[in-house]
Amino acid sequence: MFALQRPTETPDAELIRAVLDGSESAFEQIVARYQDRVFRLLGRYCRDAIECEDLAQDVFLKVFRKLHTFQHESQFFTWIYRIAVNAATDHLSRASSRRLRLVEDDATLDVGTRRDDEHSPDAPLQAAELAAVTRQIVESLPEKFRTILVLREFEDLSYTEIAEVLQIQLGTVESRLFRARQRFKEALERLHPELLPDAGSRSVRGGTR
Repeated sequence: MFALQRPTETPDAELIRAVLDGSESAFEQIVARYQDRVFRLLGRYCRDAIECEDLAQDVFLKVFRKLHTFQHESQFFTWIYRIAVNAATDHLSRASSRRLRLVEDDATLDVGTRRDDEHSPDAPLQAAELAAVTRQIVESLPEKFRTILVLREFEDLSYTEIAEVLQIQLGTVESRLFRARQRFKEALERLHPELLPDAGSRSVRGGTR
């Protein structure tokens, strides 16, 4: 019997060439391929779905207008992410009455609920509280730390991909991410020490560090 072969996707490079040659359908394929990832990324910066849709349209308009500048030296999706991050931060920085909001789903920065409590009746409440605290702390960080945490912790980009998105050196990614995590941990210890994974063991020891 012959094995069924799954249709192969047209490579990004071919779609890019087709768009530059005037193909509207090729650009529609690019949008269809990346719109979910772009929308999810923008959702880390704003909670309003309509605002996210407007930002996404702005992002893909910029992708279309700047496509001729893509040099194929980085991954195409990281190039699109760079445009999306810049569009989101620029848009929200202009709204002086609003702070930049970074929204995580159920993810937290390695400070999750203690395993002993996972199956307790209060576990959903604890998870919701931790998510709210995470959002509060992350949105209070300087922009460069907020963004790198979003890309790494919530979007799960590799260090190399983050370097491409932010156009910084790999060593800078590592040091900035380390500092961002430290800032997050320090804020958590200062504001909500009871949510730290080892809070229970610390209290047993009489609150000593």
